Amino acid sequence: MVQKPDICSGINMFADITRKLRGEELYNLSVKDLQNLENQLEVSLRGVRMKKDQILFDEIQEHRRKGKMIHQENVELYKKVYGSRGTNTTSANSFTTHNFSLVEEPHVPIQLQLSQPKQPGYEILARQ
Repeated sequence: MVQKPDICSGINMFADITRKLRGEELYNLSVKDLQNLENQLEVSLRGVRMKKDQILFDEIQEHRRKGKMIHQENVELYKKVYGSRGTNTTSANSFTTHNFSLVEEPHVPIQLQLSQPKQPGYEILARQ
């Protein structure tokens, strides 16, 4: 069984190390101690950055996967809508997908309106 003084000294030592890692109470450390502390912090920081980079990479991969799924769903919906009409002049395997680019301009008012769906074969002119 661990004695109470051992637990207290362990807690005090842990608290002392934690304070030093935070940059507190460094006044009694030698240059060598400060260099060791700096090295420990750099190793820890590298570990944190590697973990963060891995999480971000995984999230990007997941977003790409979801984007591909959504794109495929859009392609299938496009085929269902325009592929089923007799006036379709394109083959079922070749069609145009539409890419959209959003640019945030805080001083430009947003204008939305409802309209009837456009018939295939007509060009939609974009305002610029």
